[in-house]
Parts: sequence; structure tokens; C-alpha cells
Amino acid sequence: QVQLVESGGGLVQAGGSLRLSCAASGRTFSRYHMGWFRQAPGKEREFVAGISANGWTYYADSVKGRFTISRDSAKNTVFLQMNSLKPEDTAVYYCAADTAITPMGLSPNEYDYWGQGTQVTVSS
Repeated sequence: QVQLVESGGGLVQAGGSLRLSCAASGRTFSRYHMGWFRQAPGKEREFVAGISANGWTYYADSVKGRFTISRDSAKNTVFLQMNSLKPEDTAVYYCAADTAITPMGLSPNEYDYWGQGTQVTVSS
């Protein structure tokens, strides 16, 4: 069983920055692929960024160059640094763990564990 707890969301003006954190339980955190997803009202949950167990990173086109995902395996934590935020980034952001040994997935269906979500609101 893996528990994920997100933090760091909030209200920020357009152009500002936020840093999300996701603390994970479990001694095998370093073996998991970790992803950040978001869901805006009335929209489907979408992939934002992911980092594989061996450190490869992947980003949605909409956030490339603005968001950076990283992980600290010693602290069982994954981060999402969000810069140059836009109103369209407003959503609930979720951290998720993919425990499969196959290549990291980009679809929500491929993730086994989810955090409770943290709200990010970007005002114009």
C-alpha cells in the first residue's frame, strides 16, 4: 500500500510560481514511476508531468518549458515546480504512483495510487 500526500497548492497571480510536493509512504518509492495530473471543473483528468524510476522526465506540451518535475528518493518526495503560471493552469493537481515495472504510463488508468489532490488557482 502506498499513501501519497500533496501540498503546496494555493492562489497565485498569472506569471507567478508555485511548488507542489508529494510525500510518499513505502520503502520502495525509488522503484515507482511518479506522475502529476490535473483536473479542471468539467474536464477530464489530464497528464501534466512524470518522472520514471530511473529519472526520465516527460511533460505535457502545455507545460513544457514552464513546469519541472523532480524527485528526492531519500525523502520519498516528488516535486512539481510551476513557473509562468497561466489562468488555464487552474485545476486540482494530483500526485500518482505507477508501480508497474513496464515503462512509465501517461494515462491515469496506468497509475495505481493517488493523492487527495491540491487546488491551484491562477488569477488573471
